[in-house]
Amino acid sequence: MHKHVEWDDPGADSVMRHFAKDPMGHSAPGPGDILSARYQGAVVRVKVEAYVEGTSIGEVAAIIAVNNGRRLKSHGKLALGDTVRLPDASRALEPRVGRTRDDDEDDEDDDQAR
Repeated sequence: MHKHVEWDDPGADSVMRHFAKDPMGHSAPGPGDILSARYQGAVVRVKVEAYVEGTSIGEVAAIIAVNNGRRLKSHGKLALGDTVRLPDASRALEPRVGRTRDDDEDDEDDDQAR
């Protein structure tokens, strides 16, 4: 049985929105594919076991804290190894883990100072 998860809205990082702009489109996920989503601010990677009508079913393969890239064994009510359903609409591109926009601006300042 799968665990019910209230995935975060992927917003601007929506995989579906990204591929809507791509003339080549994308294929449906298959067994063994790794997909990403957001759950309570963390990145969750799901290893697909099956794909049914716009929803991937698979095992939680990783939970990653966005602020520092640390791998977690659990987050909220979600744990590694849980079987979950991940609708295509909840899939998200992964952010640059452990870096903020302020860090990127600091790097630009450093480059200009040289």
